[in-house]
Amino acid sequence: MQQMTIGILAGGKSTRMGKNKALLDYQGKTFLERIRDELCDLGEVLISAADKGTYEKYGCRVLYDEQTSFGPLAGIYQLLNAAKTEYVFVCAVDMPFLKKELVSYMQNYLSSDYDCYCIVDEEHTHPLCAIYSKKMLPLIEELIAEDKHRLMALLDRAATKYIPLEMTCFDKKVVQNINTKEEYLQLCFPVVFCVSAVKNSGKTGLIERLMDEFIRDGYRVGVIKHDGHEFEIDHEGTDSYRFTKRGAGCSIIYSKKQYAILGQKEKTIEELIAFMKEENDIDVIIIEGMKKSPYPKIEVVRGEISSACVCRPETLLCVATDIVAKEEVPCPVFALEDTAQIYACIKQYFQIEKE
Repeated sequence: MQQMTIGILAGGKSTRMGKNKALLDYQGKTFLERIRDELCDLGEVLISAADKGTYEKYGCRVLYDEQTSFGPLAGIYQLLNAAKTEYVFVCAVDMPFLKKELVSYMQNYLSSDYDCYCIVDEEHTHPLCAIYSKKMLPLIEELIAEDKHRLMALLDRAATKYIPLEMTCFDKKVVQNINTKEEYLQLCFPVVFCVSAVKNSGKTGLIERLMDEFIRDGYRVGVIKHDGHEFEIDHEGTDSYRFTKRGAGCSIIYSKKQYAILGQKEKTIEELIAFMKEENDIDVIIIEGMKKSPYPKIEVVRGEISSACVCRPETLLCVATDIVAKEEVPCPVFALEDTAQIYACIKQYFQIEKE
């Protein structure tokens, strides 16, 4: 397979977003970090940028646009000029769902017949999800000399192979751009975190107070309580209990205002989270317990119950405590009853703020 360079276009003013899209956080990583980490196995990663001093810390070669008024076209020119390989896969930094398997699939098309290989779907051509050859450099120079900025003009002049997305195993999400604040907020939800602790430390009380904060600010909240032991909610004497004992795999009780589903099948936490989001349009999901899970956690540490944190340090969002010192854990530490600061920390961590 042909060697290739990865080029990430991180320039742009991000006027619709209002902030630098490359540095937006999603699931603990910036957009730039997510794309870098996803594609770095395929070749050297280059970053095309407009301003100096922003991206040097990411461990990649950073190139700066000389023709700042030509947008992505200038960035692609810089990437092709600097690449040590004949081919460069070029993508925009606002594509957090991009997968290396898609890029590898595109590599299979490389031949002497074409100079550009571009993904298309039923609605759009994606010139910022494309592999470019160095043979494109003279064509870009022509467009710049003619004061033409559009990437489609470049594809029209080149020997371009259009690769239908439907021929891959991916849906349109893989090439989705996050351009606006509304799209970014939708991407961030649902927020999922745990409130964890040893037994009787005060998890439920903190969850109730955090629910009040979220609901006051207009968020829809759901709670999942994890029980390490088997539990029973359809007690003897109820109709649902009788149905279960008869062997019903699932029974539902409902009224005009509420419903409850009693299932006898094992469900993963991921399936329950998906159900909450899809069926109830929940913005924030709080899980009580699951201290060994990988989800971000607020750990409650009460001195009369326990003497130290029991959750893995790398999963801690913050600690609510009356004994833990700030230097003992790699995360913010707040007083047990300081709900406002804990709530502010959660919103900062997940980068959410409804307008």
